[in-house]
Amino acid sequence: MNTHLQAAQDAVLNEEESWVQSDLLWRDERWTAQIIKNEDDEGWAVAMTLAGEAEPALVGPWTMGRDKKNPKPLSAPAFHTLVKTASEVLRRHEQQLHAQLHKSLRVDSEAHGRLQITLDIVPDEDNPYAVLSAKDLGGDVLVQLRVSVGFKLNEGSAQAWVAQGFERPAGSGGD
Repeated sequence: MNTHLQAAQDAVLNEEESWVQSDLLWRDERWTAQIIKNEDDEGWAVAMTLAGEAEPALVGPWTMGRDKKNPKPLSAPAFHTLVKTASEVLRRHEQQLHAQLHKSLRVDSEAHGRLQITLDIVPDEDNPYAVLSAKDLGGDVLVQLRVSVGFKLNEGSAQAWVAQGFERPAGSGGD
């Protein structure tokens, strides 16, 4: 085993020592960058892991050093770039998850004027459900009820719900 790989495997992360800066391992109070052997080929990869997480947020290729065998050492600029990239990956993941769990649209109602209809999914492991709400333009909640996570919010279902006087939509489940 080459000395760089051995050094990376021998690096012991002491929880009390949050900052580490070595050729193959950098860590600050939030992120750890670790150079690892690329399983798919003869090259190297870098894994970026957020503190407290078991899995890396980002794994990407890493540059070979001048000897064409060992990885290029980590540096401050490289670490900061990796932190920025990994943070962006997490941010996009959070935005995607939010978009999957929260739907919102506006519909017009003769009785209430313009309404904002929202569907917020609560991804509980044992009993997932969704909350269907209608708010007026002032942000006041007119009605809120629990429905199944399978309820599909679109303009048609929202208009029908409003036209039926906010009765529980057929087949929507909930309590």
